[in-house]
Amino acid sequence: AAFVIVAFSNAVNITDGLDGLASGVLMIALSAFWVISRSILDVPTSLFIAAWLGGLLAFLYFNIYPARIFLGDAGALSFGATFAVIGLILGKSFSLIVIGGIFVIEIASSFIQILGKKFLKRKILPVAPLHLWLQLKGWEEPKIVMRFWIISVIFAIFGLMIAFMK
Repeated sequence: AAFVIVAFSNAVNITDGLDGLASGVLMIALSAFWVISRSILDVPTSLFIAAWLGGLLAFLYFNIYPARIFLGDAGALSFGATFAVIGLILGKSFSLIVIGGIFVIEIASSFIQILGKKFLKRKILPVAPLHLWLQLKGWEEPKIVMRFWIISVIFAIFGLMIAFMK
């Protein structure tokens, strides 16, 4: 459990590189966890998630491009840890990985880059994490964020399907 919490904490921090990216993906992922918590009648967790979603919605209003406020390390690390804890509390470890797929991809790209530098003495990817590579390719920031939100919705739907399989 500790590894998952630390991994998601860092993954959200790595993802928080563009205006609205981490906070928007968190809203989508937390909405999926809210559906799960309501379906298993976990009222305290669903109320906690609902309150968090309300706070994130207000934050996202000022965090979308061009952002006027930012999560920063303290916000991103704590939000990532709390996100992982919610997935573990709900007993949906695999759904956590799927619903948080954007975060998994972002940290995996950074991890691959680190391994390449350490063992192969060269970069495997032009730049990591993935959202920075897309910027390098010429994509504008709002386009990257919107595409990641769309992909996050797809991950959330698959995560919900997995969570409700018997």
